[in-house]
Amino acid sequence: MARLSTFRAEPLGDKIGSMAAPQTRPTDADVTEFLDAVESPRRREEGHVLRAMMERVTGQPAVMWGPTMVGFGATPLTNTLGTNDWFDVGFSPRKAAMTLYGIDPKNPKLADLGPHTTSVACVYVKRLDAVDLEVLERLVAEAWAAARA
Repeated sequence: MARLSTFRAEPLGDKIGSMAAPQTRPTDADVTEFLDAVESPRRREEGHVLRAMMERVTGQPAVMWGPTMVGFGATPLTNTLGTNDWFDVGFSPRKAAMTLYGIDPKNPKLADLGPHTTSVACVYVKRLDAVDLEVLERLVAEAWAAARA
């Protein structure tokens, strides 16, 4: 006959407060230094273009969130880790594509943007020079306004 192992449940007590905090938090890292260090010259330039656009649209300074994301504004969001701030709009100059955060991937105006792909929460652009920057700016402005509503 197989033996059943004994399971002893431990009370959570103070462990709840020690759950891992989200790693994507605002940092004091310099955004310009981060963008200047992006390996791909094209992606580096695109990062500076997006930063200028998002600063103009939001009226907020760019802030590093974690080691690779540039964000603007912040809103408290509650999930399984508790309530933590998350930036309203932002981007990350990834190797495969520029990742855009805050834009609704189901926004019908994305059809006018140009070549892009989407996921549940992000929009991906492989070449910023292949998309309509005026459409992108309107999408960022809409996302910013929706986050502020």
